[in-house]
Amino acid sequence: MADKAQPDEHRQQKEDIEDFGTVSLTQGAHVIHCLTVIGQVEGHSEAPQGQKTTKYEHVIPQLVAVQEDPRIEGLLVLLNTVGGDVEAGLALAELIASVSKPSATLVLGGGHSIGIPLAVSARRSFIVPTATMTVHPVRHSGVILGVPQTMRSFEQMQQRITGFVAAHSGMSEKRYTELMLHTGELVMDMGTVLDGRRAVKEKLIDELGGLSEALQWLYGEIERK
Repeated sequence: MADKAQPDEHRQQKEDIEDFGTVSLTQGAHVIHCLTVIGQVEGHSEAPQGQKTTKYEHVIPQLVAVQEDPRIEGLLVLLNTVGGDVEAGLALAELIASVSKPSATLVLGGGHSIGIPLAVSARRSFIVPTATMTVHPVRHSGVILGVPQTMRSFEQMQQRITGFVAAHSGMSEKRYTELMLHTGELVMDMGTVLDGRRAVKEKLIDELGGLSEALQWLYGEIERK
């Protein structure tokens, strides 16, 4: 029975990685659920074919399972995202922030746009030196009404993002807004690109480090708890 259970477990892990980009790490000292946020965060509308996406309807049940499954002791979120749907991204960030178990995020490659709230949503955030994070105002691709109410709606949406980031990182709302409205750095756009070291210096991310540092912190929190 044990011999049969092991292949079945490996098969399930393979399917989870291929279908959802997740795996529960059970071979180490503690059981850590690893969640990846890759490519574009997909919300209510499907992204064009050929684009790498993270579907929020796949991620939400996993976060509920992390909270409810007594076998899972911690959560590790790996990010390499260009951003995506604001509502979906904020929903996932709020869920990660509400998980009561030790949680850590690690930015690899990029954590841009709505990826920033996701990057700061865990109890501890890490970033590798070569990763980048682009801070810029909310954008909208599509038809909008040219009325004052539209601008007010954008302002409210931006305030939700800015407020969340300030509440879950060491960066103030004022500083985040300054970086967001900076001109001269992005071609035909406004905003700021932060590499790993600067993201830590600006107190957007807690610590410079990679996978071993993030896991070491999680193990320490689990054992302390």
